[in-house]
Amino acid sequence: MSLFKARDWWSAALGEGEEFDQGCLCVGDVDNSGTGHDKIVVGSYMGMLRIFSPHANKSSETGIADAQLLEVQLQNAIIQVEVGKFVSCSELLHLAVLHPRKLSVYSVSGTAGNVEHGDQYQMKLVYEHNLQRTACNMTYGTFGGVTGHHSLCIQSMDGMLMFFEQDSYSFGRFLPGFLLPGPLAYNSRTDSFLTVSSARQLESYKYETLAVATEAESRQDPDLPLKTGGKRLMPDWTFVLGEQALDLCVPSFSHSSSSIFILGERNLYCLRDNGQIRFMKKLEFNPSCFLPYASVTDGTTNLLLGNHTNMLLVYQDVTLKWAAQLSFVPVAVRVANFPELKGAVVTLTADGHLLCSYMGTDPSFFSTPKVDAREADYEQVDAEMKKLQKFIREATRTQGRRLLEIAASCCLVSVLTYICSLSSGVGSSTVVAFSAFLNGRYPPADLTGDITVSYSSPTGVPRVLQSRFSLPLALVCVPSSPAKTTNFKITVDTNQPPVDLSSIFREFSAKSEDKDGNSLAFQFLSGAKVTVLASKTSQRYRIQSDSFEDMWLVVKELVQRFDQHFSKMGVKDFKKSFSGPLPLQEYFLSVDHHFQLRVSAQQYQDLLSERAVQFRAIQRRLLTRFKDKTPAPLQNLDTLLDATYSQVMALAEAAEENRALLEEAFVRLRSATHLLVLLLSLWQGLTPDQTAILEATLLPLLQDTPQLGWEESCDAAVSHLLRSCLSRSPKDQATSLAQTGGPVLGLPRDTARLKKHITLLCDRISKGGRLTLASEANVQVPAQVQNLAAPGESGRGRKREEQREGWLDGKINNRHETDAPC
Repeated sequence: MSLFKARDWWSAALGEGEEFDQGCLCVGDVDNSGTGHDKIVVGSYMGMLRIFSPHANKSSETGIADAQLLEVQLQNAIIQVEVGKFVSCSELLHLAVLHPRKLSVYSVSGTAGNVEHGDQYQMKLVYEHNLQRTACNMTYGTFGGVTGHHSLCIQSMDGMLMFFEQDSYSFGRFLPGFLLPGPLAYNSRTDSFLTVSSARQLESYKYETLAVATEAESRQDPDLPLKTGGKRLMPDWTFVLGEQALDLCVPSFSHSSSSIFILGERNLYCLRDNGQIRFMKKLEFNPSCFLPYASVTDGTTNLLLGNHTNMLLVYQDVTLKWAAQLSFVPVAVRVANFPELKGAVVTLTADGHLLCSYMGTDPSFFSTPKVDAREADYEQVDAEMKKLQKFIREATRTQGRRLLEIAASCCLVSVLTYICSLSSGVGSSTVVAFSAFLNGRYPPADLTGDITVSYSSPTGVPRVLQSRFSLPLALVCVPSSPAKTTNFKITVDTNQPPVDLSSIFREFSAKSEDKDGNSLAFQFLSGAKVTVLASKTSQRYRIQSDSFEDMWLVVKELVQRFDQHFSKMGVKDFKKSFSGPLPLQEYFLSVDHHFQLRVSAQQYQDLLSERAVQFRAIQRRLLTRFKDKTPAPLQNLDTLLDATYSQVMALAEAAEENRALLEEAFVRLRSATHLLVLLLSLWQGLTPDQTAILEATLLPLLQDTPQLGWEESCDAAVSHLLRSCLSRSPKDQATSLAQTGGPVLGLPRDTARLKKHITLLCDRISKGGRLTLASEANVQVPAQVQNLAAPGESGRGRKREEQREGWLDGKINNRHETDAPC
């Protein structure tokens, strides 16, 4: 059990299946007992009103019944409850209950019982107001500086402030630029009302300004010019929050006489009465409710703040003073004084868990037992220390090896993350199973991943181990029959005798139709098929498919298994190569497809923005017509609204479909880029460091974003290499390195510049350019070496060479074809 836990003093479960919210809880001496002790008033959306007077050790079912003073089922849902002086010519406290279409004020009184059942409480209706508009929330105070009683202000769902002075209706005013209701509070120090508008800014309206503004009943649109007497309603001051507010509170205790607190979705604000900010606290969690209360330090304010991680935090201004663990997420919090406990924290959850708790820790009653004092044997202690140090070293090494073995055993099924807690002793093993899933109906761009294991050694020293794993190819494809005709072909050369394909792809050879091991086909789960052919008379292997991007995983797996196969055979001079030409035109098809989808996404975004503006404008016009007491013709605004809504939904669905296609296109583009990098490294014999630089250049992003995409990022990286290590002269390189900054990256007009730069990159690498991060210029290689490295050869010569090499015939080779083998 946590030491810093909110200590339960009294709790109750309110009904079953009921819902509660922020305004459903208030505390106060609602029965006017005169003792100053508070009662808890709770209302629910189901119309149930309950009043409690908690006592210590009364949280059982019998204790809850004794603490419950009253339970009444009202006809309508309860939005908010408040306790105040709401009856004229009376100093007693009354209970105001806000319903969606009604405001009721009750008096609560208790009668001393003469029998063992105790006191009896009853609730009597004093007056009520039937509302013409649906209510959202309310606030109360001494409006206009009148003392002795409280007036009520109700905010409707359509932005009207309705003022009630006891049993009479005063006036109503529409808030300007209203769209959605926000929290509402009254500041008695400045006699003004505070609310947060849908523009995400705090607005302040003086009561005097509201009183002399245009009557709400005589206005058709609060933003249109005045048609009757009165002033146009404008806020006295505003403060831009930039986020929606969850709650708003104006504390009234003396040493915080000029503070306004706003709880946002990500920040906590404190302003002065004139709208100037005092401080702001950025929250690292999602808050649910808060309550400012008096502090013992002058000039500061304490705050209770609940969040969605079941924590109740106590702040003194921006400094965290205490944190207590709750068993639920509170939606409302109050501070109350009870006969047996002063300053109890009252919290309420959305499902009706009511808790009275206090901040503190439980004392520990454990006492250290006495030990017999004896003289230490230093030789024995030294021997024991050496023994323990040896045990620790062995345990650390063993545990490290076991954790790596655990990581290796998990690598076949894990592709998502490694979020777990391993608790194992020395020499024991723990297996953590994970599942791997395809994100879509297309092959992934990579089957590798990383595992990170963090643990503590027996001495308490934190350790971290990392291991890279590869998922098996059999997870994404199955054996199939070889394809006869394909669109894309790649040939890989080796310097060793031909290898039986069934020996290096044993998991696929069992179901293969070719028993000679000269051909093997892989059918991906997405539908694409990749065929691998082995030449009968040479050391060449051909990979062919109708999809250029889908060949990447098979080519990568083939090259890796060649390395493993010849390494086990003890061959040290094994080499593999690609004789070209580079399939740049096939690669550029993937680039263009991805770019066109990005352009379409931007067009959909622009169209959605236009239709959204049009939709809100029509809504505003319709709301203006509906607010008018004298109905006016809609002039087909409803038809236009339906048509605009249909357009918005159709555009949204099309944009969502385009987004899914864009994600698939980016994965395929990554696969094609990986394949191009591999072929370029085999073609020019690049070192691992040079290959890593090339991968970082052509794959600068793991995912596209609306602000930054692959095309502009890749073009910037390729251009940097062309101006630095791949530049033609040291002068150009020095000039490039001296330049700072650059243009802002954005979606280009087309891909012509990018494709030109990628082609130039491959050309300069083929002519001896060295990929390096060093600043020295490259030295051009002699022409003889360039001729040896020249890519490709004529098509006719290629055909003759293939005929001499005797590519695989039989089932899949058509002898009447003069083109490359199937």
